[in-house]
Amino acid sequence: MLLLLAFLQAPPEVPKPGNNDPLDLQSWSEVIIYILLPVLFIILYFVWRNRKNRNRKGKS
Repeated sequence: MLLLLAFLQAPPEVPKPGNNDPLDLQSWSEVIIYILLPVLFIILYFVWRNRKNRNRKGKS
């Protein structure tokens, strides 16, 4: 009974560790989505934060 309840709570569309594929670096779409976009977002965040701090210092 307990096993049945645990089985019913696991949605089938959620990825599980056993069925994940490694990152394919030959595919440009995966390189852009998983490597370039996160790096770009991090860089843009630091640029935005520096501009925000400069504007705050200029007003004080």
